[in-house]
Amino acid sequence: MRIGVLSYHFPPEPAFVPGSLAEELAARGHEVRVLTGFPDYPGGHVYPGWRQRWHHETRGERLTVRRVPRFTGDGAGPRGRLAAQLSFAASAAAAGRGFLRGVDALYVCHRPAGAFAAAALGRVLPGVPTVLHVQDVWPGEEVDGGRWAHRIAAASRSAYRSADRIAVSAPSMRDLVVAAGAPADRVRLVLNWTDERLFRPVTPGAQARRLVGGAGRCVVMHAGTMGAQQGLETAVRAAAALEHTMHLVLVGSGAQELRLRAFTADLGLRNVRFVPRRSALDMPELYAAADYQLVTARDLPELRGTVPAKVQAALACAAPVVAAAGGDTAELVERVRAGLSCPPEDWAALADRLWLAAAIPAAARLEMGRRGRDAYLREMSLRAGVDRIERLLHEAIDARTEKRPPNAAYGA
Repeated sequence: MRIGVLSYHFPPEPAFVPGSLAEELAARGHEVRVLTGFPDYPGGHVYPGWRQRWHHETRGERLTVRRVPRFTGDGAGPRGRLAAQLSFAASAAAAGRGFLRGVDALYVCHRPAGAFAAAALGRVLPGVPTVLHVQDVWPGEEVDGGRWAHRIAAASRSAYRSADRIAVSAPSMRDLVVAAGAPADRVRLVLNWTDERLFRPVTPGAQARRLVGGAGRCVVMHAGTMGAQQGLETAVRAAAALEHTMHLVLVGSGAQELRLRAFTADLGLRNVRFVPRRSALDMPELYAAADYQLVTARDLPELRGTVPAKVQAALACAAPVVAAAGGDTAELVERVRAGLSCPPEDWAALADRLWLAAAIPAAARLEMGRRGRDAYLREMSLRAGVDRIERLLHEAIDARTEKRPPNAAYGA
């Protein structure tokens, strides 16, 4: 197949799903053309060594990446991000008409940031069979009293209705996209995968053990963003109730980091350690140096239909999980018996789960990790995910072929 890929972010940005998908499809013999922007995430400015320009392509044997300019919105807040989304939509539509002409099918990695681009590309490439891979279902920060948030949501609904097949990255997300206008018979579940070249079972070195610490206590690690959606204050409160039982390690950074550090200091806790953001190359050893990986989420409706990427990373590393979250995240951990769960934003319930986690023998923890890795390989691996996307691309072509009048051509 000749496959087009539209993604707002793409490697070297931390956009592993579209990047690995494009590479794997090309490795399977397909001709893949990627349309994306210049790398600027998460700082909001173009990476050093890159310069935005109109004609920028990198070519491999079967993989071509075309980058188009967009407003970066560096330091401009929600309005700047909105400008970046609109400018990307205009650039993608202008370049996509020629760059993606003749593709057999189009894969769209759909996040709200790319909603306008997905809608714009659909207008300039009518008739191209499309698979929409939905990663998020809410428009994020509201601008101008919600006016633009509603427009982003409307663009997403338009993309849902026009797609031939829709992949959702969590089970409950299906209900959300159907409620937003997606035809129910076109929606399929495709769980995200992780970077299996990095995230795999390893033995931790001495440096990783020193960095994590613990002093003989059960070590529970949260790795990733410290933002408003994670609700990590709940974890700190739970750690305060178990000062002599468990050691909480928070690896990463984010908008709430300073607040969490201050809160921890106010409580006088000695069993909470902050570790600055580390390279992804370091994370498997840090996972292995801890006893459990902690996944937390606020009690928000839109978060119940998502599975954070750290879940797949932990399972791939055979690390047992404690999930203080609702919806699909907790259901997944419990279903594959890879750890423990409790309701979100309930520090007493989390403290109870952490106390139990500390009491579980080491052999039982290893078995939890083994079950989690087996489930990852079976349901969430790169091979399983790309198999499903590839099948959906074929289904989209077949569905559109059945609708085409005789002698009509794609893109006509």
